[in-house]
Amino acid sequence: MRSIKNETNLNQKKVLLRLDLNVPLDNGKIADATRIDKILPTIKFLLKREAKIIILSHVGRPKGKVVNELSLKPICEDLKNKINENIRLVSRNIKELKSTDLFNEQDEKIVILENIRFYEEEEKNDNGFAKHLASLADIYVNDAFSCSHRAHASIFEITKFIPSYAGLQLNLEIDALTKITSEIKRPITCIIGGSKISSKINIIKNLITKFNNIIIVGGMANNILKYKKHEIGKSIQESNCNQIIEEIFSLSKKENCKIIYPEDVTVGKSLDGPAEIKELNNISKDELILDIGPKTIKAINLLIEESSTILWNGPAGYFENPNFAKGSIEITKKIIEKNKNNTIYSVAGGGDTVSLLNNIGATKNFNFVSTAGGAFLEFLEGKELPGIKALN
Repeated sequence: MRSIKNETNLNQKKVLLRLDLNVPLDNGKIADATRIDKILPTIKFLLKREAKIIILSHVGRPKGKVVNELSLKPICEDLKNKINENIRLVSRNIKELKSTDLFNEQDEKIVILENIRFYEEEEKNDNGFAKHLASLADIYVNDAFSCSHRAHASIFEITKFIPSYAGLQLNLEIDALTKITSEIKRPITCIIGGSKISSKINIIKNLITKFNNIIIVGGMANNILKYKKHEIGKSIQESNCNQIIEEIFSLSKKENCKIIYPEDVTVGKSLDGPAEIKELNNISKDELILDIGPKTIKAINLLIEESSTILWNGPAGYFENPNFAKGSIEITKKIIEKNKNNTIYSVAGGGDTVSLLNNIGATKNFNFVSTAGGAFLEFLEGKELPGIKALN
């Protein structure tokens, strides 16, 4: 896979740069700019080498139709301010554009094409659409790891028509995930959360064969507690997953991987209510399990202390209510403490985990934080991502 960072001759070359600028918008305002901030090094790198940059991205799911609320205009304005460059949003129909239409002024350096998912051909991985996109530039750069699990025209098919490279951020993502799945420094621990154990069973099974410890928290842990005959009250749970849990425990025993789940919990009567610590044999039918308890925090932190590598995907509780954020915050503090001593390599990923770390200002205290969701999980599952395959 060729990396753009190794290219020296980019002077005045037109670079089609595929980014993931799919940030949450609230009435046209950016609610979380993490994804924009992550790709700034690639843009600055290309500017330094005097390339002409054509940015491709999407926001939301317009399903092949123009949806004004999903315009890239607010993102264009945010980028302008962050890199102190004039950036023009090109709203013309992409299918009618020619390469000569894009840079009007001699000193114009960056243009952004309007939401690529306004065109149904994008998600259909249309060959003709991909060929047309390629005709707009000299070089293509994929710096959208979080979209690379999709075989879309601007991710996959386009690489058939234009010299193609990996961007700086995409390289960082792959390096970080390779370090925790292939170039492992043991002992290695995974903390995995989320509401559905069935959606992460293949990831867990793949990691059991490579990791020393897998800690299951969040809604997924409720299924294990129920399987172990504990009352879980009104807690979020998934039906018909006993066989999945049996598979996890059976494989972990065979591979000598320790599975850890809550020893005690923090409950509430509602999501916005107060918290109460409970032993597993003392949960009432009208209660919700919304966080791990102090014994569990202690057990997890002991494992982190003994670990050389850690992967975290999914908070320990309903952190949106501070009453149920203690488990996630204490885990974060322990990882940061180990990071400061350079005694652990830490990778966190997934939307909720990133939100948690942003909320408590801890993002910069991890070795790597991935904004990717589906691509992050599919990579961990051992799948070949179409966008990466295309670059290879």
